[in-house]
Amino acid sequence: MTTAVSLAAINFNWLPILPLLVVTAGAMVVLLAGVRVSDRDSEGLGWLSLVVIAIAVATSLPMLGAQQVTFSGALVADDFTVFFYIVILLAAAVIVLMSLDYVADEGLPGAEYYALVLFATAGMMLMAAAGDLIIIFLGLETMSISVYILAGLARTDVRSNEAAMKYFLLGAFSTGFLLYGIALVYGATGTIKLHALSTLAVGASPMLLLGVGLLLIGFGFKVAAVPFHMWTPDVYEGAPTSVTAFMAVGVKLAAFAAFLRVFLVHLLGVQSDWSIVLWVLAVLTMTTGNIVALMQTNLKRMLAYSAIAHAGYILVAMTVGSSAAGAAILYYLLGYAFTNLGAFAILIAMARRGHPHETIADLRGLGTREPALAGAMAIMLFSLTGVPPLAGFVGKFSIFSAALNAGYVWLVVIAVLNSVMSAYYYLRPIVAMYTDTGGAEVVRIGSRPALIAAIAIAVIATVIIGIYPQPYMAASTSAFTSAFGKPPLATTASLHP
Repeated sequence: MTTAVSLAAINFNWLPILPLLVVTAGAMVVLLAGVRVSDRDSEGLGWLSLVVIAIAVATSLPMLGAQQVTFSGALVADDFTVFFYIVILLAAAVIVLMSLDYVADEGLPGAEYYALVLFATAGMMLMAAAGDLIIIFLGLETMSISVYILAGLARTDVRSNEAAMKYFLLGAFSTGFLLYGIALVYGATGTIKLHALSTLAVGASPMLLLGVGLLLIGFGFKVAAVPFHMWTPDVYEGAPTSVTAFMAVGVKLAAFAAFLRVFLVHLLGVQSDWSIVLWVLAVLTMTTGNIVALMQTNLKRMLAYSAIAHAGYILVAMTVGSSAAGAAILYYLLGYAFTNLGAFAILIAMARRGHPHETIADLRGLGTREPALAGAMAIMLFSLTGVPPLAGFVGKFSIFSAALNAGYVWLVVIAVLNSVMSAYYYLRPIVAMYTDTGGAEVVRIGSRPALIAAIAIAVIATVIIGIYPQPYMAASTSAFTSAFGKPPLATTASLHP
């Protein structure tokens, strides 16, 4: 018998969706305004995009302290949602800043570029606010389709076309795994609502475990976990540098937002089954990423394998699954976002039209020619290494401490050894900048104030988040705790047959 659902019975609370509406409407306005703007004069569209992002941030702040589930459980308004809203929007703002000159210099279609950045941002935010598995899928597809196009937006560049095609094909393949996983979870539990899974996913059935495994594959692709990482180096290298930065930061933030909410909040009932898989994935991911990064001479490929390794460190904390580990992940993602944005912004500053200057050899002598730029790059690389007192050090320390306190001694040992290994390839560019000569000539950055602002924001954030971690760790703890709504209770509820 079919039960009709009255619209009056559905809880329509527009608060969680208001920032999404702002970003989506802003993307449409940018796209329409671009009809009368040439690609060479698209800087105004970038500034319009920044205004849209600022309004979205302002409409996100009233959600702080809210504990609401709206649209019949499809969307969630809590501090976890707000945390990722703010970080994703800040990342998008920095991406737009570093793109204001880059888009015109590279001959990219400005209206399409900025509109797609905003559409992708909306998809990322939707993943962070999702209260059921179908909304996660919708957010994932909105984000992915936009990023597929962005990766291939340099239409005359063979590398960009190749990057887009590889990302699209492998992304579509991974989406199939995610959808099959959602179908099996629904078949095992009778629900796609995450809140309901918190009480149902106890005492795992084979169908549920298979569904959870397929969900892991889908999320593993988006966070670039081994062995689902094959797309990462080629796509990072081939895509326009600003788009690579967006993938390295925005896509990872959104994927981990959904990954955390599903596994560390609502599938704790089967943690004993998936934690061992994450243990293995964490070891494979950070070890493979670091070992292959040692052999790279192209900075974008090196940062791609670095991103893989950092996904492995985050998976260490996910394996633990405790509240301390969840808070550490949020803090880690915050510092990681600004550090990577800064590194890619500096690569944009290094580039000249037709000459990307992406190799370690291109950095030789930069400390003499452009000391400020070299200093900023050194800060980013030191943070990625985990050198105190920068954000990367505090993030790694928090994750390793949470794992150690939970008894994962060998996992921490492997992670620490990997972190030490990574120092070699992070220090190579620094050595080249300050001890070698004969690198590429760089266009004076003083003529690009927006790019200077993007680099400055990244540097200041990386330093401050590391030197004064307490407020950011407190915000991370509050955000992760709010995802539970109330302290999670043990339950013996049986699964839907």
